[in-house]
Amino acid sequence: MKKVLLAVVGTVVLAAAAVVYTVAARPSPAEPAKVEHLSLAPGQLFFRSTKTGNVGVVPLANPGAAPKFSDLKCDRFALSGTTGMCLAVRPGTLPAVSDFSVLDRNLNTTHKDYLPGTPSRARVSPDGKRVYWTLFVTGDSYAATGFSTRAGVYQLDNGELEKTIEELPVLVDGKRYFSSDVNYWGITFAKDGKRFFSTLGSKGKTYLIEGDYDTYRGKALRENVECPSLSPDETRIAFKKKVGEGVWRLSVLDLKTMRETALAETRSVDDQALWQDDHTILYGLENAVWSVPADGSGAPRKLVDEAASPAVTS
Repeated sequence: MKKVLLAVVGTVVLAAAAVVYTVAARPSPAEPAKVEHLSLAPGQLFFRSTKTGNVGVVPLANPGAAPKFSDLKCDRFALSGTTGMCLAVRPGTLPAVSDFSVLDRNLNTTHKDYLPGTPSRARVSPDGKRVYWTLFVTGDSYAATGFSTRAGVYQLDNGELEKTIEELPVLVDGKRYFSSDVNYWGITFAKDGKRFFSTLGSKGKTYLIEGDYDTYRGKALRENVECPSLSPDETRIAFKKKVGEGVWRLSVLDLKTMRETALAETRSVDDQALWQDDHTILYGLENAVWSVPADGSGAPRKLVDEAASPAVTS
C-alpha cells in the first residue's frame, strides 16, 4: 500500500479565520539589522519574525537575549532534530502558491517544491524523516466561503510527495464514518513514525483521531479536539478546545485516563501548540511566543516578542 498521510480541509469558520490571520500576519519588507549563519545546535528556541519573516533564534535558557537572524524567510517554520522546514507563499500569485523547503542542520535547502495555497501549519516528524503542512486553498465546492484547507507530506527517505490527501478511513463510535464534508488537520507523529494523531472535522464537530501510518487506518478517541500535539513521553496530547465561536482554550489530554486539563492560558489560542519538553507548552499569541506549564499550574510567560512558529532543538 502506498504510504500517505493526510490532506485536510478545515471547517469553513476555521478556514476563513485563519486565512485572515495569515494575511494580517504577513511581515513588512524590512530586514533585520544583521543576518547570521544559524545551525540547529541543541538548546535553542527558533521562531519566525512577524516583523520581517526571517527565521530567528535565541538561547532556550535565556529567551530574553538579543536574537540572531538568518536570511531564510518563511511564513511557517518547523524543525525536529537536524531537519527543518520552511513554508513561504510566493508574493503576487493568484491563486496563491507556496514553496516548501526541506532544510539541513545548517538551514541549507536540500529539497524544494511548490504547493497550491497559503501557509497555515508546518511540522517535522520526531524522527526527522517527514515534513508535513496545512495550506489554505480556494475552489472547493462545499466551502461556502470559498476557502478550505489541504495538507500533505514529503518523505525524505524516498522523495515521495503527496500534495493533497483527502481520504483517511476512520471509525467513529466503532463504525466506518462516511460524509462528503470529512476533513482532517493538525497532524502529530509518535517517535516510531507509525502512530499519529490528527483532527477530523465533519458536520460541525471535531474529533481526535488516532491513526496507524503503516495500515493507514484511524479511529476517533473523543470530540472537540483540534490541532493535537503529542508530548515527548507520548502520554498526553496538547490541543485547542473550542469554547465559543472563534474561541479556543489550550488544554492537555491524558491518553490513558482521557482526563482533560485546561492550561493557565485563558486567552483564545488559535495555534498548534508545541511541547518544549514534557512539562512546558509553547505557542504563538498576540505577536509573541509564549510558554505555559503543561499541568494547568502557573501562568503564561512571554518568551520572544514579534515572533511566531516556535521550534526547539534538544
